[in-house]
Amino acid sequence: MPSLTTSDTPGFGTLGLADSLVTAVTSLGYEEATPVQREAIPVLLSGRDLLAQAATGTGKTAAFALPMIHRLLDGPRRKTRGLVLVPTRELAMQVAEATHKYARGSGLCVVPLYGGASMPQQIRALDRGADIVIATPGRALDHLGRRSLDLKALEVLVLDEADEMLDMGFAEDIDAILESTPEARQTALFSATMPPRLRAIAERHLREPERIAIQREKTAAGKLPRVRQVAYVVGRAHKAAALQRVLDMESPTSALVFCRTRIEVDSLVETLNAHGYRAEALHGGMQQRQREAVMARFRAAKADLLIATDVAARGLDISQLSHVFNYDVPSAPEAYIHRIGRTGRAGREGTAITLAEPREHRLIRSIEAFTKQKIEVATVPTVADLRARRLEITRESLRERIVAGNLDDVKVVIEALSEEFELMDIAAAAVKLAHAAMSGDGEENEEKDLPAPAVRDRDDRLGRAPREGRGRFDETREASGRRPTRPPSRSGQPNVARLFIGAGRRAGIRPADLVGAITNEAGITSRDLGQIEIADGFSLVEVPEAMAEHVISVMKQASLRGNKVVIRRDRDQ
Repeated sequence: MPSLTTSDTPGFGTLGLADSLVTAVTSLGYEEATPVQREAIPVLLSGRDLLAQAATGTGKTAAFALPMIHRLLDGPRRKTRGLVLVPTRELAMQVAEATHKYARGSGLCVVPLYGGASMPQQIRALDRGADIVIATPGRALDHLGRRSLDLKALEVLVLDEADEMLDMGFAEDIDAILESTPEARQTALFSATMPPRLRAIAERHLREPERIAIQREKTAAGKLPRVRQVAYVVGRAHKAAALQRVLDMESPTSALVFCRTRIEVDSLVETLNAHGYRAEALHGGMQQRQREAVMARFRAAKADLLIATDVAARGLDISQLSHVFNYDVPSAPEAYIHRIGRTGRAGREGTAITLAEPREHRLIRSIEAFTKQKIEVATVPTVADLRARRLEITRESLRERIVAGNLDDVKVVIEALSEEFELMDIAAAAVKLAHAAMSGDGEENEEKDLPAPAVRDRDDRLGRAPREGRGRFDETREASGRRPTRPPSRSGQPNVARLFIGAGRRAGIRPADLVGAITNEAGITSRDLGQIEIADGFSLVEVPEAMAEHVISVMKQASLRGNKVVIRRDRDQ
């Protein structure tokens, strides 16, 4: 067995890890173990199975990676003895990178396997020998089918963010992978929630597991949270303009903006870039090489804003993120917590800003009740606010320049002008020129205050949901008196599924085509359909959750405008 540290000082040295691992994590800047690490590492070092409930951002990766590496330090090399299953490509890369850092100097080889990357390259890496494999379920199953991944020698299996894997439809893949592993393995399951389906998997595949539950760290009474939380109330038509106004006021060094759909992501990126911001898109419709290039540019500070869907951003490891923006209010408080937890890390201050429509007041109140933290509700900054902010930026820039000194070469200009003008007037003119150069001459005169959001009825003023039969599409009817083909959006509700259809405007697809095809083939009515969105290369349609699999099944056999099309659940939902 590897030598163990016997240090009595608080931190990783007290958990029973090998000295080399304690040195590795200390060199990476970790001083004190998090609660999930203190609870999980001793259990896993003892060889017992583990069922752990812990939220994202609590330090789970080190909690399972360190004891896995500790166990594999002795024994045969270049055989897959450790396997970690994760829901997304981004998380696979993040966990693989962290595990590689922990294992540095041990001689253990860590190989990530995920979709969108070169299959031959992954096969060559496995042929050379991989001690620890970090994989998404789909790609792991592909390699098992090709016999390029051999799990006969597996000793430790970890399911990370298991609830997310179930939500993404990987339940059967997980069962198939687990059936391909030795019964004598050690298994650890980490999840933020424990739904019945997940408990059933744990009962089938874990042997008398130790159970731990790590609660989120609560803010002490009277102590300000590390994340400043603000919500701006704004009508949907003015959200893009409001976001730009807030961005100008906040001047974030690096920011992540969450949107609900990939169409919204692409549209917002186009709008922001057209107005001089450096924004990049990240969503499930992009190829892996595109996503990696986007993240490389963002981490290299070649982009200030990353506009992303929840699924695409899951698992991203972005250090020193100053701001998180919710372009829409998340439908679940847990999603809100997960989003804003990406800023204000490691003791730094962070800011979370949400753009809320008037009807979404109730969601804000629900989040406040869940988090027991106040969200400041504010109005969008006015033109006067923005001008004051720009002058403040100019003042700070001038102050920094004065403190830096080395101004002798331009003082001669002041001396010459002082014979003709007052010094105050000379300084004012210099500030005016500097301010115009920094903020853009003439821009302020073109800006107007955004209109106050309209309050449509008593229910909205009270922050309640509209009464039955009074949705916004019920109130707008076509000239013929018929209901429009695009019903109310119900995105985010648990009883609604959003389907991805691989054909859009370029294929001549119109809303009527989608409504006609689905209602004719699936035997449902147009009233059953929710929001329909059509992009250049694909379309999104909302259907009742109970009918989703039936619609997918029959539409796979049908055609749309004479062509077979791909249809599946949208990965960004």
